[in-house]
Amino acid sequence: MEMRELVNLLNKYAREYYDNDAPTVSDAEYDRLYDELLRLEKETGIVLSDSPTRRVGGAVKAKFQKHKHLKRLYSLDKCRTHEELYAWFERLTKLIGRKPDFTVENKYDGLTVSLTYKNGKLDIATTRGDGVTGEVITEQVRTVKSVPTVIEYKGTVEAQGEAIMLLSSLAEYNATHDEQLKNARNAAAGAIRNLDAKETAERKLEIIFYNIGYSDREFSSQKEMHDFLKEYGFNVGEYFAQADDIGEVVNQINKIESKRESLDYLIDGAVIKLNSVADRERAGFTEKFPRWAMAYKFKAEEMTTELKDVVWQVSRTGKLNPLAVLEPVDIGGVTVKRATLNNYKEILRKGIKIGSRVFVRRSNDVIPEITGVAEYTAESRDVPKPTKCPVCNSDLIYDDTFIYCSNKKNCSSQIVSKLEHFCSKDALDIEGISEKTAEQMYLELGVDSPLDLYKLTVDDLKDLDGFKDKKINNTIEAVNKSKKTELSRFIYALGINGVGKKAAKSLAERFKTIDAIKNATFGEIAELADFGDITADNVVEYFKNEDNLRLVDGLLAVGIEFVESEKREGVFSGRVVVLTGSLEHFKRSKAAELIELNGGTVADNINKSVNLVVCGKDAGSKLEKAQKSNIEIIDEEKFIEMLNMSE
Repeated sequence: MEMRELVNLLNKYAREYYDNDAPTVSDAEYDRLYDELLRLEKETGIVLSDSPTRRVGGAVKAKFQKHKHLKRLYSLDKCRTHEELYAWFERLTKLIGRKPDFTVENKYDGLTVSLTYKNGKLDIATTRGDGVTGEVITEQVRTVKSVPTVIEYKGTVEAQGEAIMLLSSLAEYNATHDEQLKNARNAAAGAIRNLDAKETAERKLEIIFYNIGYSDREFSSQKEMHDFLKEYGFNVGEYFAQADDIGEVVNQINKIESKRESLDYLIDGAVIKLNSVADRERAGFTEKFPRWAMAYKFKAEEMTTELKDVVWQVSRTGKLNPLAVLEPVDIGGVTVKRATLNNYKEILRKGIKIGSRVFVRRSNDVIPEITGVAEYTAESRDVPKPTKCPVCNSDLIYDDTFIYCSNKKNCSSQIVSKLEHFCSKDALDIEGISEKTAEQMYLELGVDSPLDLYKLTVDDLKDLDGFKDKKINNTIEAVNKSKKTELSRFIYALGINGVGKKAAKSLAERFKTIDAIKNATFGEIAELADFGDITADNVVEYFKNEDNLRLVDGLLAVGIEFVESEKREGVFSGRVVVLTGSLEHFKRSKAAELIELNGGTVADNINKSVNLVVCGKDAGSKLEKAQKSNIEIIDEEKFIEMLNMSE
């Protein structure tokens, strides 16, 4: 791509991002093109007059009053590798003449704002704008409940921060509004730059403060600025670290990235700054960036691509699940070709159309998800609502949210999925029976129920493609071995709608026998950990169904018997524990594992059976519910102390 074409394209994307709050490409895609422009400018020595490398932020909208900042707001230079970070460190060391010390903070993905206080009162709030002049957004900022409008400091100070929308607030908003917000960053920017402050208030924004732009008080370090902001009631977030050398900076970056998925807000990297203000003055500025700060960008979690088609898959419960077929796109080093769309109602709410460019988000091992539409094209067309089951052509059942196949007995997709689930590792663990094998058995041997697996003979299996003597013997042996199992595994294997591994374990531990579970009442089940009213009702209804009862009785008749699971006694014996907030020393999964190894049960939500809450940083509604219910609450230090008691 030639330089002029790149500049025009990047300026178009910048207008969409900064001025319209409606980007049509992801940050990662913009950055890739921006880096290409920088490379061309460096190679040729030519910088066009309207190049985006010359500007900071966006233009000031005409509809907003303008305000000149007391001190210019700069953008941040960025890097993506440790090698680039070390190179920056070497340059800084030469500039200031010694090895410096740093601070490390989250890089929030929102909209930069600047708040000026005079005589202890909020005087004016603005966006960054072009770095020199911003848009006045005082009334919008006043709707952010955590922002102090009065502070004890009586001098003049310009506090800078990032306006963000919590992911939980975004989900809550989208659940109650027909017009969907694409993502948290756009939602925050759109709210702040909305002339109607009532709309801003409705989005329940937060502002995280991280810098003092101007002040009539002198500060000697970033740590001193951070402490000032915290002292006077500004929300400074939960992460701020100091580092004596670049090695410790890398450790802190890795620490931030490891917690990225547990946060209730978007971050796209870490910000590293020289701690000393005197060192900053020696390092100075470029035309666009301070030389003393760097944004370390994490791998992209969101990209845009074309939605080529939507296909419908039928689950073991008969629910039709829409699956997006995408033009392959690289997200964080993984090629993504498919993404979930959840249900047809969500397709309509998000305005998703085949042939459009869409935002696709992927986080760690989470299934990629389409978060919104980036841009409609001339080829965009509605996603057709299915009228027949795509597998068996049966009539469909529609409720408020989901679509189901009405053919529960003879829909091949449901049958094969049920067989595969029954044989899966967390269920009866019948090794060797995959989805492909289950499909073979259904199509060629007529196996349409888990009960049929226990009737298979050597003569049956030898007719299947790929089944030789060894595989036949292994399959028969695995089926017979599965007859001795834990009650919780058996319950999970039945595939009761909404009953996962945790819920199955709760049922087994509470009722002890399959007969007791069959006869349990709705009220008895609903009060268990990991159960809501819908799942409790699903269990009751499952055991009212004659076909299901015949399956359970048949499985018991062929010799399935229950053995005791290995249950360790320990400091959490008899405790039903909820984990909430961010733990410093444990991943959530590891903490849950340790609780169970020491006799406890881990629940996802607060309910009547929960009697202990382990609370980390940034805990939310679960902590509030626990406090209202007078449930015992311990911090991470006490949690570690209890674990040490068990050793």
